[in-house]
Amino acid sequence: QVQLVESGGGLVQPGGSLRLSCAASGSIFSIYTMGWYRQAPGKQRELVATITNAGNTNYADSVKGRFTISRDNAKNTMYLQMNSLKPEDTAVYSCNADLRLRPGDHTYRYWGQGTQVTVSS
Repeated sequence: QVQLVESGGGLVQPGGSLRLSCAASGSIFSIYTMGWYRQAPGKQRELVATITNAGNTNYADSVKGRFTISRDNAKNTMYLQMNSLKPEDTAVYSCNADLRLRPGDHTYRYWGQGTQVTVSS
């Protein structure tokens, strides 16, 4: 059973920082692209950032220069360092991973349950 578990969310003041983690566990052959998404109340889920297994990254314009995505392939873990947080960053942040369970198998996308990030004074 594959699981993605996010951690690191919480309440932070504007201008503050948080570091989110997304750990993949289970019988996994290989993990390819991983990503962070967020959904604010009353809004659609939106892409925050993605990272390939080669380390290539992509960011939403709204977080460029403030957020940094990274991963530790040996630990099957992805991170999101969020700096200079703004109230509009408040959302549930979820991670996903495109992975293969066995050699030659199809690639499937798995999602975590999400972690709440609230930016407020």
